[in-house]
Amino acid sequence: MKEISEILKAYTQAKSEGKKTALATVVKVEGSSYRQPGARMLVTEDGQLTGAISGGCLEGDALRKALLSINQKQNKLVTYNTSNEEDAEVGLQLGCNGIVHILFEYINEDAGNSPIQLLKQLELERKEAVIVTVFSLKRNAFQTGTTLFFRKDNPLINYNNDLNLISDVKEVLESKTSVVKKLQEENDNEALIEYVKPSISLIIAGAGNDIQPLVKMVAVLGWKITIAEGRATHATSKRFPEASQISVVKPEHFLDQVIIDDQTYFLLMTHNYKYDLTVLKSLLQTNYHYVGILGPKSKFNRMLDDLLIEGITVSQEQLSRIHSPVGLDIGAETSEEIALSIVSEIKAVASERAGTSLKYKSGKIHNEIHYGK
Repeated sequence: MKEISEILKAYTQAKSEGKKTALATVVKVEGSSYRQPGARMLVTEDGQLTGAISGGCLEGDALRKALLSINQKQNKLVTYNTSNEEDAEVGLQLGCNGIVHILFEYINEDAGNSPIQLLKQLELERKEAVIVTVFSLKRNAFQTGTTLFFRKDNPLINYNNDLNLISDVKEVLESKTSVVKKLQEENDNEALIEYVKPSISLIIAGAGNDIQPLVKMVAVLGWKITIAEGRATHATSKRFPEASQISVVKPEHFLDQVIIDDQTYFLLMTHNYKYDLTVLKSLLQTNYHYVGILGPKSKFNRMLDDLLIEGITVSQEQLSRIHSPVGLDIGAETSEEIALSIVSEIKAVASERAGTSLKYKSGKIHNEIHYGK
């Protein structure tokens, strides 16, 4: 979501300056590639790039293709064969061992629902959604482009009834897995049916100095940051300018203004045992997804004992979602290193990964995109 948010901001700026734009989207990958289907980049007519469609190797040529799309006011699909260093058509020695298909869409302000307008729907609510981009690998074929936005409780937007994708869209929303599917049409169209989930909302109990490097790292990732604790001298916007919300609250009221969904992650880092314990007690009454608690294992065991004295038994299922000590084992010592450890663990949990070294991974690095028929 961070990439999409940055693209939307860049588009708003470009529009205010009267600049024409094009949106580049990776719609299909065969073999290996640095970016996967759904990666996007906005290009302005004066050559400004926001987002990325590769590790930097395709952007130069992609800029020229995007400008061509802008000048001709047409959508265009370009294929880059990165597996063949002798490929004369592309002329790029990339060594990624894959074929990348990129759709360039001219952003027409006069269109009822341009790709940008559809992407904007993602920021209106913190709910999962599906974006559909229709394309054709056939040379000189008409490129439909980003044509559908779907959210479970929202109407379809800019939907072409002839595409007949409703069942596929609902299946992607249910499975939470993007797919590329061939459409049953004579013009050989395919569709990237992309599952998009909200960005992570990180709720931090604590506003000490060790929270500052953590917040800076999280801000780079584009996560929403909420900070709350009891010390008015610490929980300030001056100390945490990157935070979306900062509150001075008593622990028993910590969750009063918090909306919890499966993209909400909690960190208890106040260095105040009673404060953390009270917040944990409140969280046990919710359907939390992840709770990380700073401190040694002995601290957490003491928490469990104190809860038991109060008649509160933490179930095994609840324990599986509590991470204490919080973070991955990377030998962290300083506040910055501990922040890196914590952020890495949250990202691993969010991606349903073990957080181990890629050196020992036998499969592909990226999650597989299903290619249907």
